[in-house]
Amino acid sequence: MKSLLFQSAIVVFAYFMLFFVMAQIIKNNSIVDMGWGPGFVVVTIYAWLTSESLTIRGSLVMILVVIWGSRLAYHIVRRNIGKPEDFRYANWRNEWGKWVVPRAFFQVFMLQGFFMLVVAYPVLLVQASARTGFGILETLGLTVWVIGFYFESVGDRQLREFKKRPENRGKIIQHGLWRYTRHPNYFGEATMWWGLWIMAIPVEWGWTGIISPLAITWLLLFVSGVPMLEKKYKGNPEFEAYAQKTNAFFPGPPKKSH
Repeated sequence: MKSLLFQSAIVVFAYFMLFFVMAQIIKNNSIVDMGWGPGFVVVTIYAWLTSESLTIRGSLVMILVVIWGSRLAYHIVRRNIGKPEDFRYANWRNEWGKWVVPRAFFQVFMLQGFFMLVVAYPVLLVQASARTGFGILETLGLTVWVIGFYFESVGDRQLREFKKRPENRGKIIQHGLWRYTRHPNYFGEATMWWGLWIMAIPVEWGWTGIISPLAITWLLLFVSGVPMLEKKYKGNPEFEAYAQKTNAFFPGPPKKSH
């Protein structure tokens, strides 16, 4: 397992180094977002191909990561291609001034690579294991993953369709899954990683993989997900009213307005 972790770290480093170089050429650090999903696909397929024994669990986990990572990559590339640098990265570029290149290297690309290894940890545990069988925990984990994938993929599609309509310009989506949570896509992503961790529990040291869903949930809830996006809408009357009746992350029935 130590050998696989080390090799995976080298793969992730090389992968994000490539994105870093491209970002400096086009002066757009937000392309790192396009690399998030495919990065997991690359490191997971590498771990699967170098695994000493192919198992049903390992192959299924690999397929699930490929499905998730590929869909997310398609969604983000489709959304961002041809557009200027995302406002978050543009703000950092202004704040960092002459230090933008070294700070982008460490605080954007290498930091994201570090978190990728942390989040992918249970997947690597599964690929390093020769344990066979497929039982209750694997079935439960797969079910949780499917629920998460539904929330992320359907939430993204509903938002994309909403933004396509000119009459919705500047408005806040409040129907579909967005009626029950202000961030169904973020909730879905975290849920998928909880599902993958549950599938990893039966393998050796599988329980330690809980660091993965805890990390991605923390990031989405308190760092790069919910707070950064909602800061953009702070002071917007429609959003403030929406936030009063709709849960931020975990889905729930809309609260009655007083």
